[in-house]
Amino acid sequence: MIERYSRKEMARIWKSGTRFYIWFLIEAHAGDAMADLRKIPRKNAETIWKAGMKLIEADSKEIRKIRSRLSIHEFRDEHVDEIEKLDVKIRHDIIAFLTHLAEQAGGETARFVHQGMTSSDVLDTCLAVQLKWAADLLIKDIGGLLDALKERAFEHKNTPRMGRSHGIHAEPVTMGLTFARFYAEMQRNLQRLKVAQKEIATGAISGAVGTFANVDPRVEAHVCAKMGLKPEPISTQVIPRDRHAAFFATLGVVASSVENVAVEIRHMQRTEVLEAQEYFAPKQKGSSAMPHKRNPILSENLTGLARLVRMAVVPAMENVALWHERDISHSSVERVIAPDATIALDFALVRLTSVIKGLKIHRGNMKSNMRKLRGLHMSQEVLLALTQAGASREDAYAMVQRCASKVWDKGADFRAELLADKQVTKLLPRKKIDECLDPKLHNIRVDEIFERVFGKG
Repeated sequence: MIERYSRKEMARIWKSGTRFYIWFLIEAHAGDAMADLRKIPRKNAETIWKAGMKLIEADSKEIRKIRSRLSIHEFRDEHVDEIEKLDVKIRHDIIAFLTHLAEQAGGETARFVHQGMTSSDVLDTCLAVQLKWAADLLIKDIGGLLDALKERAFEHKNTPRMGRSHGIHAEPVTMGLTFARFYAEMQRNLQRLKVAQKEIATGAISGAVGTFANVDPRVEAHVCAKMGLKPEPISTQVIPRDRHAAFFATLGVVASSVENVAVEIRHMQRTEVLEAQEYFAPKQKGSSAMPHKRNPILSENLTGLARLVRMAVVPAMENVALWHERDISHSSVERVIAPDATIALDFALVRLTSVIKGLKIHRGNMKSNMRKLRGLHMSQEVLLALTQAGASREDAYAMVQRCASKVWDKGADFRAELLADKQVTKLLPRKKIDECLDPKLHNIRVDEIFERVFGKG
């Protein structure tokens, strides 16, 4: 993902230096397990750790802690360059990495690195770690967005605005209900993402074609425990890609929800509506040609970013079907979609949070918009009152629609037309008609809905 749409913390997960660091941890933890099982000498396992320390960008204090806890470090640039140059030469990134690590270890230790393992053991376990770390950040992002939506929901809990269906005025809602609706949607996304993270967080150190023929399953268990993963119950030579498909599908759903909010904001900022507006800085420019413009550029940007995230979903689905115990048709796909989708979604969630926090709400315009159809938004109340008064639903609908049509076609006032219609007034007295036209009727359940979304208190 280009730097313009990247945040440093997420982008760092996908840097070459970070990837090599994770590969090193996998190899070093595997060496420890093999030493415990007396498959390799203990001193050689220790030498693997020491060799890796030479490659990592960290101070001495962090180096001392590296075996006791996981945190994100990187290989130094010069070592990244050497590994990547070697990769170009031999056309195998894992072998290039192992060759460089062996050079640092030297002597007898080099022959004990990667014992019984295959490239996918390192690659797939690494990818699981990266996606798990990425999900941690995305979960944090959604938490921040939820806080912003909740705050705005309660701020505008009873701010009336026109609800629309098909883009046409329907019946009144409140701005708070709009924010609450998006909050509930993002709550569901938070749970989806937690499930997806749990499902993707599996590692495999099972050797060629996944039979553990040359590596003890206890090595896999040890590595996975150290890397914060669970062992994959059954792998071939790769971790099954249905897990990855589910993960990226979840990212696609979250992105679609981001776009759902963004599209609502874009509609609200249209000149003819103007019920809400993105924050516009004092010296901000909206157009190179038209100085008056204030465009919803951030929300439009979010729509575009959502498309980029969803772009990863179909390729992830297509990665599920691989030849026999493995092929690498999935590899090039994941090298692109994993960083791009997570970086883009991370950026989008944080940007949307900022938009929500700074969103300017135009209460006056909301009231003005509600008056545009001169009372038509209360037509259902009149319809129901007529049926309660004895009219058939068909007759009641015809009466209300007749009055409503004069409002649509001639600019008449709905209340005046109802009062002038003898069939209506025969069943409904003036007082009852006025009760039906009271917009407060639509706010009587707001507290109840908020309790369902946010809970009591």
